[in-house]
Amino acid sequence: MKKLVSVTEVEGEGLESLLGEKVLLFCANYIYTGKLIGVNATCVCLEDPAIVYETGDFAAPVYKDAQKLAPKTFYVQVRAIESFGAAR
Repeated sequence: MKKLVSVTEVEGEGLESLLGEKVLLFCANYIYTGKLIGVNATCVCLEDPAIVYETGDFAAPVYKDAQKLAPKTFYVQVRAIESFGAAR
């Protein structure tokens, strides 16, 4: 049996490490992109948000179909995020 003996909490990892950057959030139903300007235990806040309906080639400089959302900021529930990373 393997046991975890000690745990080290590292500040500023995960979503927090991407604050101020443009991100891509793969969620349960949609893919969101925008500048990550806020993170807490329940949600993240995106500035200049868009829903990416089709990414196209990930090496391409722009998404094939990304449609801007009307509000300047948009909130996404953390529990809906499946994966995330820096966006193009």
